[in-house]
Amino acid sequence: MSDTPVAIVTAAGQGMGAAIARELAAHDYRLVLMSISGAAETLAGELNAVGLTGSVTEPDDLKRVVHAALERYGRIDAVVNNTGHPAKGPLLDLTDDEWRTGLDLLLLNVVRMARLVTPIFKAQGGGAIVNISTFAAFEPSATFPISATLRAALGSFTKLYADAHARDGIRMNNLLPGFIDSFPVADEHLQQIPMRRYGSVEEIGKTVRFLLSTDAGYITGQNLRVDGGITRGV
Repeated sequence: MSDTPVAIVTAAGQGMGAAIARELAAHDYRLVLMSISGAAETLAGELNAVGLTGSVTEPDDLKRVVHAALERYGRIDAVVNNTGHPAKGPLLDLTDDEWRTGLDLLLLNVVRMARLVTPIFKAQGGGAIVNISTFAAFEPSATFPISATLRAALGSFTKLYADAHARDGIRMNNLLPGFIDSFPVADEHLQQIPMRRYGSVEEIGKTVRFLLSTDAGYITGQNLRVDGGITRGV
């Protein structure tokens, strides 16, 4: 069995997810990619990876992607939990269903994936998980109420998980992007960013690769802001 690392990347069809997949492939990861649109299957063909169509909100789809990694490669070394975006709008206008969907999309996806891969990591002697969060997780934005609220909860889950499994050689960290160039640039956002530019999806990919690597072997339970300085908290 090859000792080349195997990584699962969700929401990998475009934007940050696709850039993460490309970066990992360029550094010899074997990949299993999933997205709801089908674009992950197309990208997988380009990267000689395994591609599936499915949603992180569906427990059976998460099981399928884990099974596909084990069936194809016999191991899993890393997981990148990337997702789409929840509903947004005025705080009290968001419906119960929108909040429940957000819970599945932003928090329970990570919890469910952790249940699936943790026994595998333990048996192998370690593993690493990176969750793509948001800069607004700890400085809540009224523009993204569901995302800000539930990703703050993700920060707590990540710390609890990291503490529980550090002795098993398993690490979990959150990456908190600011405004990234996978979305149209808006001047009002640029004025808030000390660097006066959006981040690139390639920068996100490189940061994820670092967090998954042994170079980050003493980093766990953390929330790493990659936001051009837009957050003000210290």
